[in-house]
Amino acid sequence: MTLQATSINDLPPSSSAMEQFEQDFNAHRRSMRVNWAIGSLVFFVLFVVTAWIGDFFKVTQVTTIDGAREWQWIISAGLPRLGEFIVQTIPTLTWENLGVDLANWFWRWPVWMQLLLETILIAFMATVLGVIGGFVLSFPAARNLTPNKYVLWVCRRYLEIARTVPELVWALIFVFCFSVGPMAGVLAIALHATGSLGKLYSEVNENIDMRPLEGVKAAGGSWFDQIRYGAVPQVMPNIISYTLLRFEINVRASSIIGYVGAGGLGQEFRTAMSFQEYTDLSALFIIIFVTVMVIDFLSEKLRHRIIGMGERT
Repeated sequence: MTLQATSINDLPPSSSAMEQFEQDFNAHRRSMRVNWAIGSLVFFVLFVVTAWIGDFFKVTQVTTIDGAREWQWIISAGLPRLGEFIVQTIPTLTWENLGVDLANWFWRWPVWMQLLLETILIAFMATVLGVIGGFVLSFPAARNLTPNKYVLWVCRRYLEIARTVPELVWALIFVFCFSVGPMAGVLAIALHATGSLGKLYSEVNENIDMRPLEGVKAAGGSWFDQIRYGAVPQVMPNIISYTLLRFEINVRASSIIGYVGAGGLGQEFRTAMSFQEYTDLSALFIIIFVTVMVIDFLSEKLRHRIIGMGERT
């Protein structure tokens, strides 16, 4: 006679345990449904209130083609004007005179290319300064790496202030301090980039493996040695990725802050808007779009090459 071993998983569960499991499971499902219903209701109420405050339900008077005045919903009244604006930005191009039409469209291209170079250089220098500031402050701003809670509080508050104030506001402040020009734009974007990159870098630092740092500490390394040999090698791929993304963002930002006199293509946007040169706006938009697209392509290739993905694709 052969005895066969029976595992505990082969034993049939008791009916009371199964009933208790089903009751707990049903209670959990009911609780989840109630929570989803309450959350959806709160979201809907907040959405409606926000839309009301934002004048999405506003009714305004418009002038019809025959000159009469009538009341319309602001969205339906404004969309046709958006179409009119887009039509005004499209230049007249004919195949017979395409070269002449393009020359008339980009009639200020020497000035725009010079300002585009200035825009890219502003973004580059601001990114370098922002990376330095954000990288240095990201380690004491991480909860698992900070020397003490007071340094953590000071670094986090500084990063919050730097990224909370928009680049345009920083640009206005620095234009007041240093007059108009690229310097104000560099400082404005760099300060905002420091806050944004410092936040992103610190979140990456908080997700690292602490065992390499403990090994460096056990070998007698200082806090700086732990950061240099234990943390930096782990976070470097993410640092590079966020840095290249920030450079692309800074190119767009540097093309706008010139609107307040901080250098770059923004001053041309202001001039075109002031004189209602809508075709110039579309030309400037194409220049910025192509520039950002090229920078995005090159930064992606560079990032893949640095982290080794280029060899696997």
